[in-house]
Amino acid sequence: MDEIVDMLREANTAVAWGMELPTHEMTVEAEEQILLPMPRDYREFLLEVSDVIVGSLEPAVVADSSAHNYLPELCATAWSDGVPRHLLPFCKHQDAYYCLEPEGEVVLWADGDLTGETWETIWYWARDVWLES
Repeated sequence: MDEIVDMLREANTAVAWGMELPTHEMTVEAEEQILLPMPRDYREFLLEVSDVIVGSLEPAVVADSSAHNYLPELCATAWSDGVPRHLLPFCKHQDAYYCLEPEGEVVLWADGDLTGETWETIWYWARDVWLES
């Protein structure tokens, strides 16, 4: 995980407005709003790298409730688009959603179904997908 965090930090695009990392309390508040528990790796991901901007993908944030990719809003939109309620959508890409299974595996949901593409953890997704976007 530390190696992937370092890779993301190195690839981070500096922007004028900046983004903030959330507090633990912010992650709990978002979790209460979506009514789903966050896998441990995902909570760590939010606390460690949710202020990073890399490539064209924009994973959800919990530190700014006015952001277009605020986690509770992203989840509500994804679930209304048909993503199964047990999945935790954390990143929208065109008409598809990267989602977390309850155990922490990342799956891709597109065209009304799971695609079969998976990543063991959100950290592997960050390395293999986010950094390459």
